[in-house]
Amino acid sequence: MSRRSARKNAFFLLFQMDFNEAAEFEQVKEIFFAEKEAPVEEGDKAFILSEVEGTREHMAEIDALIEQSAKGWDPERMNKVDLAILRLAIYEMKWGETPVGVAINEAVELAKKFSSDEAPAFINGVLGKASQL
Repeated sequence: MSRRSARKNAFFLLFQMDFNEAAEFEQVKEIFFAEKEAPVEEGDKAFILSEVEGTREHMAEIDALIEQSAKGWDPERMNKVDLAILRLAIYEMKWGETPVGVAINEAVELAKKFSSDEAPAFINGVLGKASQL
């Protein structure tokens, strides 16, 4: 699985987490990987879980950066798809090993595929501001 595919799976898992209680995290992870058509290799699974768990660990800081970067937008009222994309990208930029430009590009690509027509520009703008904080 490519990094892009693994990142997409991390996004899917983060998106699912937004609809479940934190206490259900282990169960959601198990179901997520069990429902895959093809088994996920251990290296890919480790990357996906690292991205998701890192994002969850820094969620308060990430949401604060989103609020600072998206003036007038409360993360709790944002589109859940856009929010999951933003959270993952900000985690990658600030605490992960992904270069800032790559994280922004990958987030914009996810937005093009899974969100509204306006989302790529919104995601790009918010991440551009967040990268400077």
